[in-house]
Amino acid sequence: MDFIQISVVLVVLLLLAIPTGRYLARAFSLENTRLDRAFGGVEKVIYKWSGIRIADMTWKQYATAVLVSNITMVAIAYLLLRLQGMLPGNPSGVAAMDPLLSFNTAVSFLTNTNLQHYSGESGLSYLSQMMVIIYLMFTTPATGIAVVMAFMRGLTGQRSIGNYYVDLVRAHTRVLLPLAVVVTLLLVAQGVPQTMEPTATATTLSGAEQQIARGPVASLVSIKHLGTNGGGFFGVNSAHPFENPTPLTNVLEILSMFLIPASLPFAFGFMTKSRKQGWIIFGAMSLMFLVFLGIAYGSEINGNPALERAGLSQAVGSMEGKEVRFGIAQSALFTAVTTAATTGTVNNMHDTLTPLGGLVPLGEMMLNCVFGGDGVGTVNILMYAILAVFIAGLMVGRTPEFLGRKIEGKEMKLIAIAILAHPLIILAPTAIALASEMGTAGISNPGFHGISQVLYEFTSSAANNGSGFEGLGDNTPFWNISTGLVMLFGRYVSIIAMLAVAGSLLAKTPVPETMGTLRTDNGVFLVILIATVVIVGALTFLPVLALGPVAEWLTIR
Repeated sequence: MDFIQISVVLVVLLLLAIPTGRYLARAFSLENTRLDRAFGGVEKVIYKWSGIRIADMTWKQYATAVLVSNITMVAIAYLLLRLQGMLPGNPSGVAAMDPLLSFNTAVSFLTNTNLQHYSGESGLSYLSQMMVIIYLMFTTPATGIAVVMAFMRGLTGQRSIGNYYVDLVRAHTRVLLPLAVVVTLLLVAQGVPQTMEPTATATTLSGAEQQIARGPVASLVSIKHLGTNGGGFFGVNSAHPFENPTPLTNVLEILSMFLIPASLPFAFGFMTKSRKQGWIIFGAMSLMFLVFLGIAYGSEINGNPALERAGLSQAVGSMEGKEVRFGIAQSALFTAVTTAATTGTVNNMHDTLTPLGGLVPLGEMMLNCVFGGDGVGTVNILMYAILAVFIAGLMVGRTPEFLGRKIEGKEMKLIAIAILAHPLIILAPTAIALASEMGTAGISNPGFHGISQVLYEFTSSAANNGSGFEGLGDNTPFWNISTGLVMLFGRYVSIIAMLAVAGSLLAKTPVPETMGTLRTDNGVFLVILIATVVIVGALTFLPVLALGPVAEWLTIR
């Protein structure tokens, strides 16, 4: 039965991803399409009011536009959080947020991470929920979608990488807003609250008074999944019955957060005019995902060996930290999806996963290309594809080529920066935290699991995921500053490097395919691509995983 549940969800995802990929390729085409008839009028008004000039950009102009717009967004978000106590839209009287926590929160949602060092229902006013959180939940995935489309244009040799502001607007008008309206209505129909009424006061059966938080929940939940944002209106996220009340909403949320990341490889295939290219990228991501999903489900269904030896039955698996209404199958699937798509929303507590079950979200975030978030995950797997072509070219003594363009030293230096930055901003802060009182003071579990808690926090921050081993006491100056910086580097180093790669490849003259050209649309390249991802990831992160989840697993065997 568990296998059927999981299979049905994944089959539905595939059936939705292919046409969505075709739609995305058309929506971001540099040519006129039929979609312009439906959305062009609204977009022209936006361009006119905002002063956007529809002109092609160089990669440097595109990257500058990304940075300038994002700096403006984070400044607005920070001010609203600091002033929320005196602003309207605050019926529950929530106080202003602490300066360092405001910094961490604004950066978190700016970078599509949505790491929460506060409790959603009590830390933010309704105005902040809508004008900071939901606002950034739209603009940051739109930024990611814009960047991946620019990168794909560079790889496929289109006339330019496009215009950032046009791509940003289209990501809203043609993708995120229409989908968010549909998903919001479906969630409301299933009982998710959508109201501006203040916190409700109820009297329990024992006569005690209870405060029940509510608010514009459905609109936040829809875009947090569609935008691979994560976070939650409530502190316990999608484990809360107001955010995720039924099995149907659970499936809807899984499909929502996986739809765009799963569609982008197909969009790449349509843009290259070779659907096989898209299937190879999708296949590589899917095979890695299925392995991680199998490990998560197997670990949780088999339970904790130490409890079995103690005579405690786990007939239905390890249910600690999981909702009975979802069970092992939907909890394991949600865990694998939310970290594969770097969403960060949770319907069970990752801190209570078995050691190997906890290794799954860690591993997916460390690789950061098992689908990944809206846009950036696809950029990362294409980066690995270029690396795989380069390695294979060196092995046979030929100049590496990808989609008709030579891969040379300049591109590989930029890719090396992006690849090395990810483990550096995870492992260095983890070492500092474990070696200092500021870091270890927040650990709630001694031994190997405490290492995993710290490692997970920085891995989640670097991968722009936002989930956590929530036993960690992270609302402190050390954690707010350190994770804030990691989130910034994790987001923008790879974006800038990959835009530079796109600009460099676009400027090159295409070379004709010959008998010696490495095919990138067949099973051989699929194996090479997966091997490249796994070898680079394993060599980088295996030692620290051995100190955390692997060592913890060995102690309970």
